[in-house]
Amino acid sequence: MSSFEVQRKRLIEALISAGYLKNSKVIRALLSVPRELFVPEELREYAYVDSPLPIGYKQTISAVHMVAIMTEELDPEPGDIVLEVGTGSGYQAAVLAEIVARQDPMHRGHVYTIERIPELAEFAKRNLAKAGYIDHVTVLVGDGTLGYPEKAPFNKIIVTAAAPTVPPPLIEQLAENGRLVIPVGDLYMQRLLIVERRGGKLYKKWGIECVFVPLIGEYGWKYTIS
Repeated sequence: MSSFEVQRKRLIEALISAGYLKNSKVIRALLSVPRELFVPEELREYAYVDSPLPIGYKQTISAVHMVAIMTEELDPEPGDIVLEVGTGSGYQAAVLAEIVARQDPMHRGHVYTIERIPELAEFAKRNLAKAGYIDHVTVLVGDGTLGYPEKAPFNKIIVTAAAPTVPPPLIEQLAENGRLVIPVGDLYMQRLLIVERRGGKLYKKWGIECVFVPLIGEYGWKYTIS
């Protein structure tokens, strides 16, 4: 194995031991996706340090343990159509694509991911292409708080930025038996909120505390902290 593969395996084993990782689909995905291809080249040696890393434009790639937690809370299945709000470098989208489009060849799902910063969207596209996921992920530029009604409803929706409340368009675009995961709170501290639609009703539960960059848009924050 390459040095990166060894580091990846050790980190995933540590996350399993620490209790962050339990779901076999998510474990397989995190072992498969090369995180080193989704960080800036000058930071590649830190790809398997379990920490957020800057990717430019005051944005970050989430720590691997947070990707693990959010993906397990989302519980994607092969064949799911997924919406991600906040593409960043494309790493979370690749993890989702590995599960919904690759783990079961009989069920080919797809990930639609929205990024508000055009330069980051292009960065993500290049990274997804290098890692072999570009056929399973559509990268869009726009206001993610509006969702993507053209491809709704979505089986799963994940938001990787901090929202003051759940954007109503995302609730509207959530399919029956669908699940949405989003950090909700103020600009400095949030908690994961998990929303499910079952029998036409919404069920909500709170997860862990977390800290994300702000979700900017019509139904998010109108500004960022300096």
